[in-house]
Amino acid sequence: MEWYNEPPEWTAENGRITVKSAGKTDFWRKTHYGGVRDSGHFYYEAVTGDFEAEVTIQGEYAVLYDQAGLMVRENESTWLKCGIELLNGVQQASVVVTRDFSDWSVIPLDPPPATIRFLIRRHGGTVEVSYALPGGEFHLQRQATLSATATLQVGIMCCAPTGDGFTARFEGLRIAPVR
Repeated sequence: MEWYNEPPEWTAENGRITVKSAGKTDFWRKTHYGGVRDSGHFYYEAVTGDFEAEVTIQGEYAVLYDQAGLMVRENESTWLKCGIELLNGVQQASVVVTRDFSDWSVIPLDPPPATIRFLIRRHGGTVEVSYALPGGEFHLQRQATLSATATLQVGIMCCAPTGDGFTARFEGLRIAPVR
């Protein structure tokens, strides 16, 4: 695995990846919020064909838009990120799909869970995002057309768009081909 925008601090040991994000980092493109941001932290591997990617996330979310989760990326203008994002003081199960322009969908999680699992499944050009609360089953959150490109980058991401950075923990990261 390798970093796109390596964070200032990170460790990987015993199946847990801990990341301290830099401040003012994000992945976002061309919405009414303005601009293009491609400065978030993304730890990935290249995957060809259909796959599943799953991880359990826990974060010290404190400032608006602090976020941590999974990402699938073709390039700077075609990608998907999902995870927890802090909005108005509430943790949200969030998905952003970007095909030149970013869109955004959220589901409020109140009370905030201690951890959450995300699962992405790729079937050709389509990706499905599901989430599960502790001890619960996966619930489909989003299905989207992303890219028919054979090989995509898949892994974990975190960003702190408005704050000075925060710590996120990722456990049990699994990226596997689906046949």
